[in-house]
Amino acid sequence: MTDRLTIPDSLLPVDGRFGAGPSKVREEQMGAVARAHRQLMGTSHRQAPVRGLVGGLREGLGEFLRVPDGYEILLGMGGASAFWDAAALGLVRERAQHAAFGEFGAKFAEVTDGAPFLQPSSIRRAEPGTRTSVQLEDGIDVYAWPQNETSTGVAAPVVRPEGLAPARSAADPLVVVDATSAAGGMAVDLSETDVYYFSPQKNFASDGGLWFGAFSPAAIERIESVAASERWIPAFLSLGAALENSRKDQTYNTPALATLVMLDEQVRWLNDQGGMDWAAERTARSSGLIYDWAEAYPHAAPFAAAVEDRSPVVVTVDFDDSIDASVLSSALRAHGVVDVEPYRKLGRNQLRIATFTAVEPSDVQKLLACLDVLIEQL
Repeated sequence: MTDRLTIPDSLLPVDGRFGAGPSKVREEQMGAVARAHRQLMGTSHRQAPVRGLVGGLREGLGEFLRVPDGYEILLGMGGASAFWDAAALGLVRERAQHAAFGEFGAKFAEVTDGAPFLQPSSIRRAEPGTRTSVQLEDGIDVYAWPQNETSTGVAAPVVRPEGLAPARSAADPLVVVDATSAAGGMAVDLSETDVYYFSPQKNFASDGGLWFGAFSPAAIERIESVAASERWIPAFLSLGAALENSRKDQTYNTPALATLVMLDEQVRWLNDQGGMDWAAERTARSSGLIYDWAEAYPHAAPFAAAVEDRSPVVVTVDFDDSIDASVLSSALRAHGVVDVEPYRKLGRNQLRIATFTAVEPSDVQKLLACLDVLIEQL
């Protein structure tokens, strides 16, 4: 069927990348990599040119995220998956509680729940397409959840659990928020968190292999206290090592410099455009176009039924049995519009469309026009 479905060239997006995994990378970012060829690429990450890049990047992220006094931007190797292991080793003292309402929040919960040196985690679960929240519980020293669940397109507010005072020391419970697909495209008040961490390949349109995070003074004190304990922590996953090296504007191991260069260019662009407020408005505008389309079309509906749960950066749209979403995504791919397939483990008849900050709202409008044309041909 896909072979007979056509889309006029005039309707196609200028850029057809709408993936919620690695995101669209702007041409200016690749230009920055080319310009860094002789100055940075292939040079030591412990010398001035690269350390200057990392230092400027930490400052730029601090500006964009409106980092409160005393918070520090740290970075380390391995991406969010590595950070989950590092957090289990270096942030959780005894027991964590997780709000798990999708694949990625559940993965962090599995890490802490299975750690032999920690007590079994308290896990509050919700069905895909909905969300839950953490609640105060005795014996919990880390409360964790994702700001945006990439697998389902469900977003959650970043606020401390009701009744939990801001952490003042390592002894106080910490709020740890996964912002991998949210940071750079959704608003946040970092005073409501102690750790706000992310990989840079979503709204920040960089590549994988690194994690970044904004850490409160209490979280930094927790890192130092756990590192000073008798717990064995491998150096690669040591948040203490990440803290020490970040303060020197470097990483424990050699980082991928192209990732840093692309991220730096994106952060500069975001700050020049207006920072967090501009980015949040842009993603809300793009995602709103899709939600309005899905609500108006009789054979589709937003997967997240509650308006307050809907993500502004990853939009999931369900179709009824009269529309085969896999046919739509295949036809789009044949025309250069890619990566709108649903998250593989959900197994739903749906499309998943990223509206990260690098995606032009005008291209979102063109994507919807393409869907209209395709559906008319079914």
